[in-house]
Amino acid sequence: FFVSGIVFLAVKSSMQKFELVQTDYYADELKYQTVIDASARAKEMGGALTIQQEMGKMIIQLPNGFEHSKLSGKVHLYFAAAEQKDIIKDFETRDGKIFVELLSTTKGNYTLKLDLLRDGVSYYYEQKVFL
Repeated sequence: FFVSGIVFLAVKSSMQKFELVQTDYYADELKYQTVIDASARAKEMGGALTIQQEMGKMIIQLPNGFEHSKLSGKVHLYFAAAEQKDIIKDFETRDGKIFVELLSTTKGNYTLKLDLLRDGVSYYYEQKVFL
């Protein structure tokens, strides 16, 4: 009975699928200094992101320093357990609000990674979100 249990566990564990968090992690690691600098600039702006969920949408309100500015960038809702559940969206805004459509299957703990670009200067925010 013990041997059959061990064999069952060995077979079951060999069928598990393991995904890398990032497919090209080495190149991403080399670019990480730019993320550190953009994150420091975002802290200098003061304030924090305000996130609301309404009727299948997530509304991201940027700090007051970004209002009335032309902004562009990328929203990445990163789901660590499965890459298929990640949501990536490019955006442009002038009022400091970003709208992201959510699917009904989008449930769980996500990390919001927000890259902003204003007048050629990049800003970066990262925050945990539960959807």
